[in-house]
Amino acid sequence: MNEWHNVFGTILTLPLLALAAAGSSSSGFESQAPATRRTVEIRSYNLKPGARPAFHRLAAEVAVPMLRRWKIDVVAYGPSPQDETSYYLIRAYASPVDRERSEEVFYGSDEWRNGPRERVLALIETYTTIILDLAATTVEGLRRE
Repeated sequence: MNEWHNVFGTILTLPLLALAAAGSSSSGFESQAPATRRTVEIRSYNLKPGARPAFHRLAAEVAVPMLRRWKIDVVAYGPSPQDETSYYLIRAYASPVDRERSEEVFYGSDEWRNGPRERVLALIETYTTIILDLAATTVEGLRRE
C-alpha cells in the first residue's frame, strides 16, 4: 500500500512541478515571450437573409485571396453553423499596432475600394469585431486551409 501511495503521489506531483517550472504567473501571459503571442481579430457577420452563399463565394474567390495578397494572415473563414445568416472571419497580426496599420492600408486601397467593397457590404446586415491576445499555438489550432 505504501509503495502504491508513493507511485501515485509521484504521478500526481509531476504535472504540478511542471506547471510551477513554467512560471508563477496566474494567467500565463507574462511568462511567454511576445513573439509567441498573436493579436487575433474575430469578425462575426450577420448577413442579409439568403445572402450567405453569395457572400461565401465572394469571400472565397475574391476577398480572402485579396487579403492574402496584402499579407494579411487569414486564419479561417466560413459559414457559422449557428444559423443561416452567420459568417465568420478570423485574422491574425503581430500586434494591435500591426492590425491597425494593416487594415488602414488594405481598406484604404484602390483595389478594395474600387473592387469588391460594395458587393461585400451589400450582403452584410451587421458585424461585430472581437480582438484577442492568443498564443501562436492556439492560432495555429484555429487555422483552416
